[in-house]
Formats: sequence, structure tokens, C-alpha cells
Amino acid sequence: MKKKFITIALCALVACMAAVVLAGCAGSSGSSASSAASSADSSAAASSAASSADSSAAATSGGSSAAASGSSDFSGTFIVGFDQDYPPYGFVGDDGEFTGFDLELAQEVCTRNGWTFQAEPINWDTKQTLVDSGAITCIWNGFTMEGREADYAFSDPYMDNGQVIMVKADSTVSKLADLAGATVGTQVDSAALEVLEGDQADLAATFAALEQRSDYNTAALELESGALDALACDLSIAAYQMSLNPGTFKVLDEQLSAEHYAVGFKKGNDDLAAQVTSTLSEMTADGTVEALCEKYAEYGISFDNWVLK
Repeated sequence: MKKKFITIALCALVACMAAVVLAGCAGSSGSSASSAASSADSSAAASSAASSADSSAAATSGGSSAAASGSSDFSGTFIVGFDQDYPPYGFVGDDGEFTGFDLELAQEVCTRNGWTFQAEPINWDTKQTLVDSGAITCIWNGFTMEGREADYAFSDPYMDNGQVIMVKADSTVSKLADLAGATVGTQVDSAALEVLEGDQADLAATFAALEQRSDYNTAALELESGALDALACDLSIAAYQMSLNPGTFKVLDEQLSAEHYAVGFKKGNDDLAAQVTSTLSEMTADGTVEALCEKYAEYGISFDNWVLK
């Protein structure tokens, strides 16, 4: 009986020792697993932080490059709204294609910026609606900026201009005061019309009539035929008409106003306007603009009137 008791006690002791050993192993295994998990979490966190830092650094680097180049965020198709009956700035060439001094300027600006150029003929009196809606990117077509600054974002002015009076070469009209009782024409929604309805309204009040035409080519034909006594237009348009018809017209020395041409964008689109200005300045510096002026010299374009440096 005593031996049996001793045997049972020994068995119980062995069982207890085995339990202790197993518990120790389990604890060691749990600790190792916990340690491994903790290590993995730390590694993941470090990797995430490094990735975040790399992304942040890349974003900062990209932003700095964009700022350094001075480029706008614009990309894609650069749609130029223009009047196709406004030579030499925009018109239909002998080959049936759109061309003109301003359109060639715009095309070169697009090439240098990696934009796709598109010339879009428009109804001139809907130009602001079209640019505000995004149907066109800009208005670039002998576009006078003075008096329109509240409605558009403009590039820097690039060309001197003025509103003048053109009459037939044999006309007795030699100064603005001589226009009293005359029938004077101009283009619809033109800068000349704005001047005659604004700063020169008192002068216009002396006219027998101030008549509007859809385009200056039509108005010039009427001036030549005698249907109009005088034509109020841009200086550059007068120069163009006189180059086409030497000895037919003359321009009065007195101007209605002194103005400048610029590229017009939707109000608030200042970055794109600045990018166009920057590119035009580059084109001035490398001789591109002067060469283009020489190409259109026969149409009355002169580099002497180019003001953007």
C-alpha cells in the first residue's frame, strides 16, 4: 500500500513538472510571436513614413520646378478666337487656310509651350460670351485692351495702335472738326465704336450719321465708292487698306485715341496670360517677332510699333 502511494505521488509530481515546462514553452512562443508582430508593425510604420516623406519631397520638387519655369497649368488645345475678316491680323489666305500676323504669333507660342493650336473664327460681337464660357481660350486678333480691362485678363500689350479716321485721298476733310455733317462708318462692336460712343461722343454728335458695318473690308469698299465719307478704324487697319489701294485713302493726323493690342483671356486667367507674355518676350529676344513683322510689312505691319520687350 505504501509503495502504491509513493508511485502515485511520483506520477503526480512528474505531471506537475511537465505542466510547468509546457507553460514556459507557450509563454516563450507567445512572447516571440508578440515580438515579431511588434517588429513587423514598426517596420511597416517606418516604410509608410519613408514613403510619405518621398512623396512629399517629390511633390515639393515638382512644385519648385513649375514655379521656376514660370509656366501655367494649361495644357491641351489652345483655341484662338478671331475675326476672319480682319486682315492682316486674321483672315483667309489665298490657299483657303486661316492666316494672319496674330494667328502666326499664336501658333508659335503654342509650339513653344507644347500646346495644340486651333484657330476658331467667331462672330466678333459674341467674343466675351465665348471666352467666358470656355468655347475659346483667348481673343487674339488686333484686340485693343484699353477700356476692356474690367472684362478680361490681358497679356502685356505687344503692339502700338490708335483709333484713326481714314478718308479718300482727295477728300477735303483734313481734321476731326471737318467731320461735322459727314457719314462716318466703323465696324460693329469695335474699339473705334467704343471711342466714338465714349470719350469722343461729342465729336460723333456732329456727324450726320455713325453707321456700323459687319467688317472693315466692306466699310472700306463703301468709303471708296462714296457711300461713306469717312471710316473710323484701327491705325493698323488703315495701313492695311492703304497698302492694298495705294493713293486711294489717307489718314488724318489727329487720332481719336492712342491704344495697344493685347491677348484677351477670361477674367481671372492671369497665369495663362502671363505665360503667353513670357513666350512673346522670348520670341522678341530671338528675332522671331521682327522676322514676322517683315513678312507682313506689305500689309502695313512694322516692328517699330512692337512694344513688348
